[in-house]
Amino acid sequence: MTQPQLYTIVALAVYAILMALIGVLTAGKSKTLDHFLIGGRNIGAWATAFGYGTTYFSAVVFVGYAGQHGWNIGIGAIWIGIGNAVLGCLLSWLLFANKTRKMTKKLNARTMPDYFEKRYNSKGMKILAAIIIFVFLVPYSSAVYKGLGALFSAVFPGVETWVWMLIMATLTAVYLVAGGYIATSYTDLIQGIIMLVGVICLVISVLSHENVGGLNGLIQNLGNFESLPGDPNPTTGSQLTGIFGGSSFKFLCFNIMLTSFGTWGLPQMIGKFYAVKDTKAIKRGTIISTIFCIVIGCGAYLIGSTSRLVLNGQLPEGGVDSVIPSVLMEVLGNGTLGVILLAIIMVLLLSASMSTLEAVVLTSASAVAVDLIPAVRKKETKPEHQMLLTRILCLAFVICSFVFATQNIPIIVSLMSFSWGLVSGCFIGPYIWGLFSKKITKIGGYAGILSGLLTVGGATLFITLTDGFSAAAAKSPEMGVCAMAISMIVVPLVSLFTKNKKEEAERVDEIFECYKQE
Repeated sequence: MTQPQLYTIVALAVYAILMALIGVLTAGKSKTLDHFLIGGRNIGAWATAFGYGTTYFSAVVFVGYAGQHGWNIGIGAIWIGIGNAVLGCLLSWLLFANKTRKMTKKLNARTMPDYFEKRYNSKGMKILAAIIIFVFLVPYSSAVYKGLGALFSAVFPGVETWVWMLIMATLTAVYLVAGGYIATSYTDLIQGIIMLVGVICLVISVLSHENVGGLNGLIQNLGNFESLPGDPNPTTGSQLTGIFGGSSFKFLCFNIMLTSFGTWGLPQMIGKFYAVKDTKAIKRGTIISTIFCIVIGCGAYLIGSTSRLVLNGQLPEGGVDSVIPSVLMEVLGNGTLGVILLAIIMVLLLSASMSTLEAVVLTSASAVAVDLIPAVRKKETKPEHQMLLTRILCLAFVICSFVFATQNIPIIVSLMSFSWGLVSGCFIGPYIWGLFSKKITKIGGYAGILSGLLTVGGATLFITLTDGFSAAAAKSPEMGVCAMAISMIVVPLVSLFTKNKKEEAERVDEIFECYKQE
């Protein structure tokens, strides 16, 4: 066993014990469904802010997005991190956090489908939303597994990727099934601290590499960069130093919009606002979460932009998904201090992945246990049975995500490409307009959800028939952005022609009284 492997195993062991201990200690605080799903609506600013940030950024961001876009685009890729922090985090907190907390508390809504049912007085909308969450978020969690597995395989080349996926699944299942949302809020806080320390250390280490030469050296050396003969992704120095992404400007804009505005309609992100304690916590959380996202997002893409210099222009054997793992091994693989930092970074990426996975799994499990099953069965489900079912489904979804990730099931792999944009495209219009306008109708809400499905589904079918499915998957960011935009337009437009009846209008007026409280 090499020194990097030994240090990493020790760090992982300490981390695993800590996560399991949190699950055991918080189990007694999650005896009701309200506490298990949203922490009794009593989560403070730091835990909520870090929970939002750690759910936002998983190992997929570092290994997939930062590696791929940093390698292909260069310095301009940092705009994705800036967009995520300003649009995906700051604006989301400023516009939606307080209204979401107040309205979901008034409606006693604990999930996104639950919010749709009670805001629009529609059980059918609740069922449809629950099905969309189940179908598209479980595959998304599989992508989280794959991203982390690829990274650990670079440090432990003799260990199969599925072993690391299994370790992550087991750890997540232990504390999530035991402690629910309260456990995740504590673990998110710890994971967030690890992520901040790790990213700052990694940025300093990468910029200090002899091939990079600090920030000034990065820009100068990238400007002089020339691709090697036979490079499958050839580029120029002007492209890599283009402040707005050079020839990749359009691609960059769509990715900023998808990964930033997408959070406005994702149930695992919006769910953080259900649980926050009060308005004061929201004000503090807005600042904390934004700073967190700036450090993590910009740091990840900055690291990715150095990759061609660190790796001497040689794309790793595993392609763009192996760029960040190779950078880590090159920068931190030698020397005691570097090895210690490598161990910290590996725990950082495990933390990022587990925090995202726990949020997605809890969202998916609650969609079935709390929203779908009670809506379709005639007998009322007892609270204690709902709690047990939610715990069982959390475990089942962790297992399903693990199996899907290891088997590379074609339909699951395909769904991953569309999950983020499609789910947000379906929910963003009904969710946001439902918070801000009394005039939005049930038919308008349905139109928003269905428009998201039809936009992505119709575009996918058309492109697949003309250019093949791989071409459709490559266009998934554009599809997601279009779905979100159309949903935001369709919801108020349809509502304009389908006004609420008097009884429904009075019910909605009473709901909006929640904003006058406090």
